[in-house]
Amino acid sequence: MKTSAPAALTGRALVLPAVVLSLANFMVVLDTTITNVALRTIAGDLGVSTTEGTWMITAYAVAEAITVPLTGWLARRFGQVRLFTWSVVAFVAFSICCGLSRSMGALVLFRILQGLAGGPLIPLSSTLMLAVFPKDKANIALALWGMVTVVAPIFGPILGGLISDNWSWPWVFYINIGFGLFVFLGTRRVMGPYETTPQRSRIDGVGLGLLVVFVTAFQVMIDKGRELDWFESNLIVASAAVAAISLVLLVIWELTDAAPALDLSVFKSRNWLASTVSLSLMFGIFFGNIVLTPLWLQQQLGYTATWAGYATAPMGILAVITAPIVGRLLSRVDARWIVSAGMGVLAASFLMRSQLTTQADYMSVAIPMFVLGAGIPACIICLTSLGVSDLPDDKVTSGAGLQNFLRIMSSAVGASLTQTYWEHMATFNRAELVGAMNPSNLDALADGARQLLGSASGAIALFSRQVDAQAVMLATNDFYAMATVLMLGSILVVWLIKRPKRALKAVSH
Repeated sequence: MKTSAPAALTGRALVLPAVVLSLANFMVVLDTTITNVALRTIAGDLGVSTTEGTWMITAYAVAEAITVPLTGWLARRFGQVRLFTWSVVAFVAFSICCGLSRSMGALVLFRILQGLAGGPLIPLSSTLMLAVFPKDKANIALALWGMVTVVAPIFGPILGGLISDNWSWPWVFYINIGFGLFVFLGTRRVMGPYETTPQRSRIDGVGLGLLVVFVTAFQVMIDKGRELDWFESNLIVASAAVAAISLVLLVIWELTDAAPALDLSVFKSRNWLASTVSLSLMFGIFFGNIVLTPLWLQQQLGYTATWAGYATAPMGILAVITAPIVGRLLSRVDARWIVSAGMGVLAASFLMRSQLTTQADYMSVAIPMFVLGAGIPACIICLTSLGVSDLPDDKVTSGAGLQNFLRIMSSAVGASLTQTYWEHMATFNRAELVGAMNPSNLDALADGARQLLGSASGAIALFSRQVDAQAVMLATNDFYAMATVLMLGSILVVWLIKRPKRALKAVSH
């Protein structure tokens, strides 16, 4: 590394690098959700089923998860600014290739390459943000980064719906051209002084191979488990076995290798471990909510993809407003109290959602989402800062990379398990509702519906739909009641974190 760090920027000079680094993070995180809404359109245009089309989502998630924890090693080997610049160029290039694809095989291939290129941008954007900002403004830097991390997944479904409804699906990927060009030019202009000297070291081929095998097998298990009825499928059983074995071998190898690709020594830090566990739990529940809300709105309340996005969008309002406030409070108030308050706000929002009915209107959905936005920055910003608070300067990038890796993996787990739980509880609740009905009341209801609709089959179908709607509503309420309890329980993990002796150890990076 360089012997002396470049001077931090101040005043207006901070604006451009802050926008550039935030936009890079926004661009990559946006692509985790923007394609979800456009999935049916893309699959139909390429002549494949929606099930086959989900591989483009899985491919991106797997590839991104592979390179995120490797960022520390890659930055040391190639230089952090050089790696950042190359990643931006490659991400945009492969985004264009995705838009030009005319077969699902080609699209999946370029999505893999796009994810590999984008992974390092997530932890590097936060690391470079801390390098550019002066020490007394580091909390503001983390606030900006955390705000973008929250807002990007919200804009994904909205932009995906608008593009699918009004343009052609390739623009889901071409949208990255403008973002990437601005980030590239901005990086070239202001980030040069913050380059680090590359350190030549051998490539940990075994570690890299085991990481690829583990992430791929685990992601396939999580993404395809619900669709294939979990462990009733040989593919899921095989994926789980491969993931477990490769993970054990990966940990053993990285702990004993002289130059590991993954620096697992950060697990020795109590603050990093407790912060990462808390962040993973929070993000798993949060992302489950992000996935479930549009599904419920579209399947049960008849919302379009665009309007389902609008219903979740209010979350971004308070997220934008509270992020800088949290950044300022971080140096004055014990961060553990801020996180606890944030998780309390999340629990309150989930509790509000657990009271909804099938007659819920737009505002009934939007207001809890609006409240939710106030809690997310408090959790992300504080837990990120606490996680690196007692790490040595040379381990901050590795710690940030591993923390983001576990956050991404927990998001995938949360999304998959939420949908599995939701569908299971809907089936269970339907059976309970049917079993609790009085046969004589059923006959009376059927007679009334038959007179109204004029046919027995129509009456039965109408009645069945009503029961289904109530069963799904109860399943939705069940999830949010459980999420409320889990979020309150997560507060206990936060208090395993030791209060740092100074506001942020990471600011010296």
